Amino acid sequence: MIYFDNAATTKPNVECLKKAEKYLYNDYFNPSALYTEGYSVQLDLREARKNIIKNIADSERFDLLFTSCGTEADNTAIFGGAKRGNVVTTAGEHSAVYACMNELKQRGTEVRLAALNADGSVNADSLLNLVDEKTSLVSVIHVSNETGAVNDIARLAAAVKKKNKYTLFHSDGVQAYGKIPFRLTCDIDMYSVSAHKIGGIKGCGALIKRKNLIIKPFIFGGGQENGLRSGTENVFGIKVFEYAAEARYAHIADDFKKAEALRALLKSKLDKSLFTEISGENCSPYILTVGADGLRGETILHEANDNGLIIGTGSACASNEKKRYSRTILACGVGEKLADGILRLSLCADNTDDEVLRAAEILNRIVKNRKEIMA
Repeated sequence: MIYFDNAATTKPNVECLKKAEKYLYNDYFNPSALYTEGYSVQLDLREARKNIIKNIADSERFDLLFTSCGTEADNTAIFGGAKRGNVVTTAGEHSAVYACMNELKQRGTEVRLAALNADGSVNADSLLNLVDEKTSLVSVIHVSNETGAVNDIARLAAAVKKKNKYTLFHSDGVQAYGKIPFRLTCDIDMYSVSAHKIGGIKGCGALIKRKNLIIKPFIFGGGQENGLRSGTENVFGIKVFEYAAEARYAHIADDFKKAEALRALLKSKLDKSLFTEISGENCSPYILTVGADGLRGETILHEANDNGLIIGTGSACASNEKKRYSRTILACGVGEKLADGILRLSLCADNTDDEVLRAAEILNRIVKNRKEIMA
């Protein structure tokens, strides 16, 4: 089986799972407990917090609260940060952000939506024109989960702060953390990450935030995570996250180059008379999005699956929305006929040239045969 849906989830890192096993069988204590064993686990959580932050930010400027997933981290940032006036986001956000914005709209907050460029990145002029003295929060995805487009969030955050120094800037970094070499700047207030996108397990995420930034929690209880996210911590999941992040960042530059080579090979082997590339040059090397004009992406996905190839048609989370066309793809200016045939091929550094060649052969054959039947 060839797995090209790593943007949806990655295979857990077996070595990291084994390293964290002791938190299931031996050090299973509640980290809030007052006895020695519980306090020892609390110290291990502090170490995980510090290590996950250091990969991407200065621990003197940023801290972190653990969540159950990237979606909860996004929700915490948006509902905790949108306090007044209007909020600004993009037409290409993950549903974890986009649905929050819709909810804010229902509650009476003005939500402003910036336009996208053809590759799925945000149009900077459109975004900045929406920011004014009443903007409390701006949220811009770092790497598009649907096209792989990379937004220059450091530059955008600086420009937003120049227009309104009191505006909070948040970014969904789920498709960037552990994949794209990058460090948070002082203009970025909040940044969401997720464990299962980099070899960790599902059920664990985090919101990295600027120190001393006051946001309101929406999960209340025992006061864990400095009162910002109550609930007994998922120690096993957090430690797997820590170890997986350590493994990723140990060779992030080399993996980036490997992914670039794999993506370039895949692009070259897909028949350009059958597929239209949606992803542009300024995109993550881990994601290649194409469209098969006049065909259903879901149909191609299932036939590819029957042939031993696992791919996506866009955001896995968005599949629950039961909508035929991706709002992000349409916002890129893609017509409905091509948008119907969208395929997202998402790689990891462990994929091989042979897998890429086989995948291209399968997809070319499926689409060619279907187009011949339709002719």
